[in-house]
This record gives sequence, structure tokens and C-alpha cells, in this order.
Amino acid sequence: MSFLRFAVRRLAEMAATLLAASFVVFGAMYLAPGSPASFLLAGRSASPEALAAVNAQYHLNDPFLVRYFRWLGDVVHGDFGRSLTYRTDVSRLLADRLPVTLLLITMALAVVVAVGLLLGRTAAVRGGATDSGILVGTTLAVGTPSFVAAVLLQGLFAVRLGWFPSSGAGDGFTDMLWHLTLPAIALALYLIGMLARVTRSAMLEALDSEHVTVARSRGVPERQVIRRHVLRNSLGTVLTTGGLIVSTLLVCTILVETAFSIGGIGQLLELSTTTKDFPTVQAISLIIVALFMTVNLIVDLLLPLVDPRVSLGTRGAAA
Repeated sequence: MSFLRFAVRRLAEMAATLLAASFVVFGAMYLAPGSPASFLLAGRSASPEALAAVNAQYHLNDPFLVRYFRWLGDVVHGDFGRSLTYRTDVSRLLADRLPVTLLLITMALAVVVAVGLLLGRTAAVRGGATDSGILVGTTLAVGTPSFVAAVLLQGLFAVRLGWFPSSGAGDGFTDMLWHLTLPAIALALYLIGMLARVTRSAMLEALDSEHVTVARSRGVPERQVIRRHVLRNSLGTVLTTGGLIVSTLLVCTILVETAFSIGGIGQLLELSTTTKDFPTVQAISLIIVALFMTVNLIVDLLLPLVDPRVSLGTRGAAA
């Protein structure tokens, strides 16, 4: 199978899965007890006029499939409806908050990749006490949930030492980097431990392989052996883990943004779920699903390029 044909097939699969996910996200509102109108107005006083307005706004008197395809058509054009809590367009809410979340995820991902790969490589190559120390440290990191790390970092570096702000996202790019440093570390800590352990295992397996032994017997310098034969053969496993890492970051932002009072889509999702603001919940859920699928698509497309042992469409070979 050619790479182009494989990419087109994966794009088609992603589009079909996203369509199915949109149906589930839209239909979830109708699985709750009671009518959709009462569900949308939960916790609010609903006069007959207000109830009629909700029915008209969401076309609740139309058949379900008609409502779904109308909503899907609006979503395709960037219209996610109007927030019941904030009384403004959901697309505007997302435009205001999504950049903060994407910057936070980018900072956390940079920390995870830099520190996780370095620790994993160092543990596999040096071994001995260094390996044991890194294993203990990564075990502690993996056992520390993001919200626990957020509280610990906030108490030590924001409240006690006063080095970083304890809440908010800041104004301007530099101020945002300063405000998001602690949240990014809290978000990255668990994933640093996971990536370091995966990298260490993949490199140890590659170090024991036959072609590494042959390269060493031919007098190839150890640094070249590590770079050309060990690191390269470990990239497939590390890249596959990278997809899972990005997906986990998307989910954990809800906890970290809430802990640090950061106005991103994670905190918006938490608040919208609490207030039953379903147009906003539907929009954020669909965006998170789309980001999940995009990350998996990128991993699937990159995997055959970085690991020659993997043929197109067989990701499991590298795992």
C-alpha cells in the first residue's frame, strides 16, 4: 500500500469516526430523564414563554434526526449554538479560551518530551545506581495524580516561596508563560514518569538486539551505536506512547485548569457540566474527540516513516 493511499484511508476512517462521535455527543442530551427542554432549563425557573423559546431555539418539536443534521450543519460552519450560562455564542467562548489551553498543553508536552526522553535514555545507557535512582523518581511521578501535583506545587512555589502566581492565566505572551509554568509542570509530572519508563524499556530491548552486538563487534563507537541503532529502533514505541501522552494531557487539563483557576476550555467544560450548559458541553466534547483523533492520525502517519520495521497500517508492530 502506498503512503498516499494509506493517508487517504486513515482520513476517511477519521471522518467516519468523527461523524459517529458527533451523533453520540448530540444524542447524549436526549438520554437523560425528562424532556430535552426541561433538561436544558434544569435549575432555572421556566415559564411557558421561556419553555416555548427554548423549544423554538433548539427546534425541539422537530424529529430527532432533523435536529441532529441541522446541528451538525451548523457545527460544520463553526456555529456551536448559544451558551445558556454565558448568554453568548459558544464559538466566541471557545475562541477566547482555546488558545490558553493549547499553550498550556504545548508547554507541558515540551517538558514531558525533553525530560522524559532524557531520563529514559540516561537510565538505559548508564544503568546501575543511576538507573535505580531514575526508576524510583519516575515511580513517584507516575503515582502522583495531576491534581495532587497541582496542590503541592501551588503550596510550595506560589504560596510559600512566592516565585510563581497561584492562579490565573496572565496577560500577554510572556506573562502567560510565567503564569502557566506551574500548571504545565503539574500536568507533565505523571507523563514524564510514564515516558521515561517506556523509553528506558524500549532502549534496553534495542541494546540487547543482535544488530547492536554486531555493530559493537565491528568497533563502531558507542555514541554512534546509541544514536543510529538504539534510539532509532526505540522511536516507534516512544511515538506510540506520545499519542497517548497528548490524549492524557487533554483530559488532565480539566483538573489542572480548575486547580489554578485558568480560564481555558478545561475549566469551561467543568463549569458548563455543573450548570448543565449543554451547547457548550457538546462543543467542547466534540473538539476534544477531534483532537484525540487528530493526534492518533499524526502518530499513524509518522510511525512508518520513523520505524522501518512498521508497515503501513500495522501500528502494533512497534509496540
